[in-house]
Amino acid sequence: MLLAASTWLVHAAELRVLTHASFSLPKPLLAQFEKDAGVTLRITKAGDAGEMLNKLILTRSNPVADVVFGIDNVLAGKALAAQVLDQWEGPAIGVSKISLPVGLVPVDYGYVTLNYDKAWFAKKGLALPRSLEDLAQPAYAKLLVVQNPATSSPGHAFLLATIGAMGEAKAFDWWARMRANGVKVTKGWTEAYYAEFSHSGGARPLVVSYASSPAAEVFYSKVKATEPPTGSLSLPGGVFRQIEGVALVRGGRERAAALRFVQFLRSPAVQQALQTEMWMFPADATVARVDALRFELEPAFFDNPGAQAIAEKSAEWVQRWTKAVLK
Repeated sequence: MLLAASTWLVHAAELRVLTHASFSLPKPLLAQFEKDAGVTLRITKAGDAGEMLNKLILTRSNPVADVVFGIDNVLAGKALAAQVLDQWEGPAIGVSKISLPVGLVPVDYGYVTLNYDKAWFAKKGLALPRSLEDLAQPAYAKLLVVQNPATSSPGHAFLLATIGAMGEAKAFDWWARMRANGVKVTKGWTEAYYAEFSHSGGARPLVVSYASSPAAEVFYSKVKATEPPTGSLSLPGGVFRQIEGVALVRGGRERAAALRFVQFLRSPAVQQALQTEMWMFPADATVARVDALRFELEPAFFDNPGAQAIAEKSAEWVQRWTKAVLK
């Protein structure tokens, strides 16, 4: 009996957090949360955000987490339809100019854009593309690498931006022409950025990434660069605003601690830290931007389709993209 009671106490003190692979916060902050909440964090990184949500859906009869971070405005509709989230039961949190569907509390946001290798374009003497239409022309053949929207969040976001700007018919016509013009497709962001992008040693000087990537290049530079070696291109149809949120998992345990974790992610300390840990803007509009993000300017526009359209047609659009680009 004593062993059983002891085992239950250890189990009850564990808060299970499911995240995507890019989740990162300073260890001292996480340790302080554990101390304040009286729990031990068990953080499970389940690959890409899409993989993470699929894991949550497949285990909904016996949830593997109490709280989930990383469901964004692309995946929110799928998550709500699958009924794997509970509504937020706590008080209003901070001041935010961004929002997510009921059940998801916004934590951060950023922009999926095209990135380019400055040195490559300077050496070749080729002008930067001024539109997505330019990328379908012979001068830009075999220069772009994108991620498969079926397996990658930024790849999916970029596809949605093209549809949001051009409409379905013109967008899929453009993608078909990009296939003919030699667009390269990878499974995920890591392969695209670190294996195919010319700045990382690959052959492609244009890559789908984030507006924050140039700032991160400076931040992690071993030679203390004062200017980023890469740039972000804001082209009509090539910008998607991504908003990430945190939510309570339906059927999860440790509800009190889970509520505290949601508030923790919106605390000033976390909102400050995530800017250089996950390279996103803070959801709390009162939190100051860190100096490292001085190279990241928010795009003046983005081409997100409506939330309802994303929820209802996203899967169909990914299937159409697969036929247009890969088959």
